[in-house]
Amino acid sequence: MAKDKTQHYFSAQLTSDYHEQSFSASLRKTLFTFYTASGVFSIKKIDKGSELLINNAVITERAKTLLDLGCGYGPVGVVLGKCFPKKEILMTDVNERAILLAKKNIAKNKVENAKVRTSDGFTNIKEYFDIILLNPPQTAGKKLCLHLIEESYKHLNKDGTLQIVARHQKGGKSLSQHMKNFFGNLEEVAKGSGYRIYLSVKV
Repeated sequence: MAKDKTQHYFSAQLTSDYHEQSFSASLRKTLFTFYTASGVFSIKKIDKGSELLINNAVITERAKTLLDLGCGYGPVGVVLGKCFPKKEILMTDVNERAILLAKKNIAKNKVENAKVRTSDGFTNIKEYFDIILLNPPQTAGKKLCLHLIEESYKHLNKDGTLQIVARHQKGGKSLSQHMKNFFGNLEEVAKGSGYRIYLSVKV
C-alpha cells in the first residue's frame, strides 16, 4: 500500500506502519526515556521548540492545573509532571498513536500526576486550567493555530497563562500578535534556536 501523503502528526488515525523506538534526554536536570513511533512529531529527539518550552515554562506556585495541548508522545507533560508533582497535568492530542505513546511514557517515567485524553483541540475538554502549554501545529495552518489561542483563553482560570512556543520568523510573530490582541498582554519568556516562548495572562 502506498504511503498516504495526506496524513500528518495532527491526523486522528494513522495508516502508516507502527515502528516503535526510544531515546533518552536530560531535561530540567532529570534524565527521561521516551518511546516514539512513526506518525508522531519529532521521533528521534526532543524538538528544539518543545525543549525550550520544557526548560523555560513559567510554573508558578499558585498554579494547580496544567494542560499540555497537542501533547504528541508527551515530553512536555511528562517532564513537567515529574518535576512538579503537586500539579495536576492533563495531556491531550487528536492523534491516537500519540495518545498511546504518551500513556507509555507516563508509565515509563513513573509520573503519577498526569493523565492523557484524546481530543481534537478543545472538543473533548470541559475543564479550566491555570496554565495551558502549546507547541502549535503550524503546518496544519494559521487558522487552526489562531483558533487554539482563542479557545485556550476560554479554558483558562482568571490569572491563568497561555504559553506557546514557535519560530518567531516563521509564523510565531503573527501568533504572538494575536495573543496580545486577544488577551490584552504579551510577554516573551525565552528564546533560542529561532524559537520564542510567548506568554499571555487572562486578567
